[in-house]
Amino acid sequence: MRLPGRVLREGVVSGLIGATVVAVWFLLFDLVQGAPLRTPTLLGRVLWGLLQGGGPVDPYAGAALVPVAGYTLLHGVAFVVVGLIAAFLIDGAESEPAMLLALLIFLAAFEVFFLALIVFLAQPVLGVLAWWAILIGNFLAIAAMLPYFLVWHRRLAGTLIGRWVAVIHEGIIAGGLGAAVVAVWFLVYDTLRFQPFRTPALLGAALFEGLRDPRALVIRPDLVLGYTVLHFAAFAVFGIVVASVIVLAEREPRLLLGLLILFLCFEIVFLGIVSAVDEALVDALLWWNIAIGNLLAAVAMLTYFFLGHRSLGARLLERWSED
Repeated sequence: MRLPGRVLREGVVSGLIGATVVAVWFLLFDLVQGAPLRTPTLLGRVLWGLLQGGGPVDPYAGAALVPVAGYTLLHGVAFVVVGLIAAFLIDGAESEPAMLLALLIFLAAFEVFFLALIVFLAQPVLGVLAWWAILIGNFLAIAAMLPYFLVWHRRLAGTLIGRWVAVIHEGIIAGGLGAAVVAVWFLVYDTLRFQPFRTPALLGAALFEGLRDPRALVIRPDLVLGYTVLHFAAFAVFGIVVASVIVLAEREPRLLLGLLILFLCFEIVFLGIVSAVDEALVDALLWWNIAIGNLLAAVAMLTYFFLGHRSLGARLLERWSED
């Protein structure tokens, strides 16, 4: 299988981008826990122990240069290999777009494989290394690698998504705005109760660690950081969905009524998810507090969308008048 120079270059660069994103994520993750470089140190020691036939690893040992350097090198090589495979698939998709499906399957398999490998190899230190932090790190890496490929394959990007690039961009901005509004609302609410960051820590502990008794909550920076990333990602996806509905409403303005229903469903679904995790969480967070936060987010997002689509409201009234 011959790899042209462009594929090699793009594969190596994209792999280094992914590896850097994961390294920065875990550096930040370790810093907020007050233990810089703990993750690469632990993984480096686990790998070194396996090479020596296995042995106990102290999960609370301090950072050390040799394990960090060894794991960083292996980490970078692994991501370069992933980048090369992705570059090869994207190069093939230039002539056969169906190969993009293989790319998506490969990236999903990579995520699952890496997590399973960590669980298998690093079982002694999983009490310290959070599986969800590993998952988020790889997700951020993939999210950084794909735009790099799309920049160098504009024709392929245009063929696949065309005008949807602008829609996705608008949706991500709107989603980020909504997520920020909710985050600020809960920060203000928690601070007034003299428990800053309690809400994201509680939701993070419930989702990532299975916490069921809110009274047992310990507010930790890693829980706050992990849930915040998930929170913004969920709002970005929702923003893209809303932006897509608005694009369709450009042709048929009455679809805006479906947009209102979508926001109502979003409000109810979030309460439903929290209730499904544990009813005690709803009591601890107060359902009306959650509703107010999401309502403020909806108002902020709708305002942003309608400022960018000022003619939609007037067209909707004209269409109803015609009927």
